[in-house]
Amino acid sequence: MAQALGLDFGTTNTVLALTDPGATTHSMPFTSAAGTTDSMRTALAFTKDGKLGAQALKIEAGQAAIRAFIDNPGECRFLQSIKTFAASALFQGTLVHGRRYDFEDLMEVFLKRLRDYAGCAWPSEVSRIVAGRPVHFAGANPDADLAVTRYNEALTRFGFPEIHYVYEPVAAAFYFAQNLEADATVLVADFGGGTTDYSLIRFATHAGKLTATPVGHSGVGIAGDQFDARIIDHLVAPEIGKGSHFKSFGKVLDIPTNYYTSFSRWNQLSIFKSSREFVDLKSLVRQSLEPEKLELFIDLVDHDEGYPLYQAVSAAKMALSSADEAEFRFSPLGSAGTKTVRRTDFESWIAGDLTRIEGALDDVLEKTQTAPGSIDKVFLTGGTSFVPAVRKIFTERFDASRIETGGELVSIAHGLALIGERDDIAQWVA
Repeated sequence: MAQALGLDFGTTNTVLALTDPGATTHSMPFTSAAGTTDSMRTALAFTKDGKLGAQALKIEAGQAAIRAFIDNPGECRFLQSIKTFAASALFQGTLVHGRRYDFEDLMEVFLKRLRDYAGCAWPSEVSRIVAGRPVHFAGANPDADLAVTRYNEALTRFGFPEIHYVYEPVAAAFYFAQNLEADATVLVADFGGGTTDYSLIRFATHAGKLTATPVGHSGVGIAGDQFDARIIDHLVAPEIGKGSHFKSFGKVLDIPTNYYTSFSRWNQLSIFKSSREFVDLKSLVRQSLEPEKLELFIDLVDHDEGYPLYQAVSAAKMALSSADEAEFRFSPLGSAGTKTVRRTDFESWIAGDLTRIEGALDDVLEKTQTAPGSIDKVFLTGGTSFVPAVRKIFTERFDASRIETGGELVSIAHGLALIGERDDIAQWVA
């Protein structure tokens, strides 16, 4: 029986894994109203349900949450990518149908729904949970200690005897290392939704047992969501008032750009909807020189268009990974919602982000005084690793034969489960 549960609580997707006899692993299956899957979108939907009582809420997670949101427009509070709030001291909870939820509450509710969906696949006895954490959390001024404190509070509520944290790229490296045929120095680049993390580890086998020596870690709070924000900022924001003006006391002033910073973070639109900023935005409509643009902005937020926007951006970004141009289609913008995007334009928009991602790679190599030629294997994991401009960072430094990919959704959770079964777990924890 597995003694450890590996938890990859991701910005975009969440996976739970357990070990099997023979040191193999499997992802925990979840069965909800949306079907059966072994990964869950990190999303929650809260819908009032009169059958459960006047104050009761029907809560769904993952793909079932997305379905509830689509089936109940205007009645469902939809929250996604909640991990992005973990390290933010500014996030002090949110109101959901008049009830306050702190980050710890949201994480607990999400994992409880996953436990319900897992049913008998959820282990009856687990001595430890091993949770992944990024090297650097997402956000402008992330507080890693705050994030771990919040994780601890949520996970403690499940009664696990032991709670351990392992850097996400270390877990991915451990998963990858199971297939190594010789001792090797491995660089893992983990591209999540909110963070890019690097881990450099020396793996060796002694008396048939895999050992590891951490060489160094680095990371930056930039990844796929930031690329999404750049697309939104260039294709959508100008159509809803970015760069426009309003009149105040006889002066013509710029519409504050902070509204569009909030909007470009599509996963935070549900929080923006209940913020003071959104109230202030509404008050600017009468003073705006292009009020129809701000009215469209307000409509998009009021009608919870965050998830459809995510779908449109993801489709365009994915297409640009294999083509020189792609169509961006977001029907709520009307005629302005169909645009052709060239890969060269996209790469110019994310140029600054790519510089920081590459800078974090430089950082781990310089701090450890490691030459690219001395790295035996480079393992790229996470959806953003398919972006050609990201991959180019590695193909220009490392021989192509050393670069491998795979397990984009499962490598972290499965690595965590494997680490959780080891007697020397203290060697691996963050």
